[in-house]
Amino acid sequence: MPDRAHPRTGTRLLGRSLSRHRRRLCLGFPLIALWQLCETLVPVVIGVIIDRGVATGDTEAFALSLLLLAAVFAVLSNSYRYGARLVIRSLQEEAHLLRTEIAEHVLHPRGARTTTLPGETLSLATSDAEMVSAVLHQLGFALAALISMLVVAGYVLQVDLGLGLLILVGVPAVVLLIQAVTPLVAHRSGRQQQSTASASGLAGDLVQGLRPLKGIGGEDVALGRYRVASRQARDDTIAVARSWGYLTGLTTGLSGLLLAAVTAVAGLRALDGDLTVGQLIALVGLTQFLAEPITGLGELSAQFAASRASAARIAAFLATPSLLSDGDASPSGSRPQVSFDRISSGPLEDVSLETRDGEMLALVIDDPASSDAVVDLLAGTRLPDRGHVRIGDVALHELSITSRRAHLLVNAHHTEIFEGTLRSAVDPDGRLAADDLAAVLGASAADDVAALHPDGLDRPVRAGGSSLSGGQRQRIALARALAARTPVLVLQDPTSAVDAVTEHAIANQLHALRATHGSTILITSSPALLQRADRVLVIHEGRVLRSGTHAELTADPAYRAAVLR
Repeated sequence: MPDRAHPRTGTRLLGRSLSRHRRRLCLGFPLIALWQLCETLVPVVIGVIIDRGVATGDTEAFALSLLLLAAVFAVLSNSYRYGARLVIRSLQEEAHLLRTEIAEHVLHPRGARTTTLPGETLSLATSDAEMVSAVLHQLGFALAALISMLVVAGYVLQVDLGLGLLILVGVPAVVLLIQAVTPLVAHRSGRQQQSTASASGLAGDLVQGLRPLKGIGGEDVALGRYRVASRQARDDTIAVARSWGYLTGLTTGLSGLLLAAVTAVAGLRALDGDLTVGQLIALVGLTQFLAEPITGLGELSAQFAASRASAARIAAFLATPSLLSDGDASPSGSRPQVSFDRISSGPLEDVSLETRDGEMLALVIDDPASSDAVVDLLAGTRLPDRGHVRIGDVALHELSITSRRAHLLVNAHHTEIFEGTLRSAVDPDGRLAADDLAAVLGASAADDVAALHPDGLDRPVRAGGSSLSGGQRQRIALARALAARTPVLVLQDPTSAVDAVTEHAIANQLHALRATHGSTILITSSPALLQRADRVLVIHEGRVLRSGTHAELTADPAYRAAVLR
């Protein structure tokens, strides 16, 4: 968001992940390297024990060598214990920080202008965040593997020049040959992560909208879309597993050939008497040890590519712009009104309107796109091509977020109901007195929803309001909007899902309640609500066609056809 700069690319995001844990990693990485170094020294020390203690029969040398081996194991154990703790802690904290940033971006008061589905966002905050943080582990263990192999090469060079050169040339050659497969793994991993996120997003969307989908008979179409996405995710996952199999097989085969060559040469040197028994055992142990770091280094580029792909997706998401502008102005007066000053935006052309304090202004709009444009303009998520939306004497985009929230609330047709109880859904902050809460519940007919359950207002509500019917959710959302008591309230089709009797009850009480709090803009074609409106504006083909009361406008056949049902 604007108040915090985020890395714009995946590479920079990975760099920041390393940078913000540098203090801990500067201690953790050397400890991991020390652990790997001690792992390397174990076969060397065992070779020393055999040559200086067992072969010579020197008890004192044997005892000292055993103490040296014990010291190596003590350092090995503790360096890994504390080094891994530091690295893993950094890894977990980085994943948490990324999840927090993603959540902050979504929940920021200014919002995020993104088309990412909720399930995809969840995938970013879980699997992608963990993949990005894994780069700390990858780098630490790669550095340790590189250092240990240099130490192995140095020891072998000291023992036998030919064997040392074989390792120094062979290991880089094996790692380079492995890179022939890693681009395939990286490409397939990135595609698999994206398709899995898309399938997760569709699954979450499908579950959330299952009830309305059944209502319109669209579940088969939605299920078909999910089936296609799920199959793609399955195919991509199988392709990734297959490519990792190629990589693992190639790594194991090449490193096995190299280590077999080193072991064979060392055995021949021992038969010729150029190597002692202890040195032979040390070299065989070292060749066994080398298998793991060679595999790690070979797979590093594929793992890093997968982390960078996840980092790129997170960076792109965090870079999405804000929905709302944030100025520093506030309108004068305690109950400023909203006005459209010759607005042109999308389907709207030269629209002008102004609310009056205590008035209920109804807008009858023939085109859903024009209706949504009006809502978006009032919500501030859309800027007009021409003209200005004002609250009092200040343009809407110049208002601070705090001031905008204090003076204007837009309750769109589709609203979210959060998990909790009916009481927390209507009055999340618990600010309303009992009489005020009762008035809000009565004006929205939400008191009937509470009366239907033995727990009343303490009735549990599941996430998304899935435990409520469509009409009940709409009434709860209306009650929550009325509870805010803002000077200007915008309601888009607030009674479209309720029955006619309930709609008339809401219309009769809504006007009285809102008249004491401020002005109300109703976007509706409901005759019950239009009858209670003080003024009605008809917007046809994006223009204000006529205005008057509902009774006056019913003389127009076109108006009657649009609203009477």
